[in-house]
Amino acid sequence: MTDTHSQPTVIFDLDGTLLNTISDLGKACNHALSVSGMPTHPVADYHRMVGNGFRKLIERAAPPATLPETLDCLTRLSREYYDNHCMESTTPYPGIPALLEELQARGVKLAVASNKYQAAVDRIIRHYFPKIEFVSIEGQRYGRPIKPDPAILKSIMADNALSEARAIMVGDSTVDIETARKAGIPSIAVTWGFSPQQELMDAAPDHLVASPSQILPIVMKSR
Repeated sequence: MTDTHSQPTVIFDLDGTLLNTISDLGKACNHALSVSGMPTHPVADYHRMVGNGFRKLIERAAPPATLPETLDCLTRLSREYYDNHCMESTTPYPGIPALLEELQARGVKLAVASNKYQAAVDRIIRHYFPKIEFVSIEGQRYGRPIKPDPAILKSIMADNALSEARAIMVGDSTVDIETARKAGIPSIAVTWGFSPQQELMDAAPDHLVASPSQILPIVMKSR
């Protein structure tokens, strides 16, 4: 039997880290706003709204003082649209598929920890990375707090008997850096995602990388 405690584990964020999802996310929110008679946003503006789940995305996109029940409706509309259009423009970042395949070939355990709702995370990850055997694909679940609460990382580690001492978190936002810090594991911040580089630097990740190829030596050095 393989001793999972002796193997490194890399836990990836999804949006802005593995996949460029911003166009499909923006279209889903704009659809909900438009059919509700509210102003929409340029897709590029959604870079600064994502990262804390669909409900928070809608709160940021909707006009100020929008009633909670209206936000509920907008969230439902955007999710329904996203379910049907979530893979129209989404693409893996260059170098990500090759990185995942190489990490897997070297015996590194791989997992996903996202604030996107679970059904979408499952569908998207399995569609874009069918050759990767993730030990865990975790999204937002009812009753569990979202990142930066470390509960999702703790769950991944406990459910798969993985060692926190051999784990590292990869993400594109200060939310991911904070989540890793709260979980007591190192972080790798990536600059190709949705957050400005200076913002990431200010959050003091353990590593800052500009290319997926830079992740492999960091992970293998930790073995």
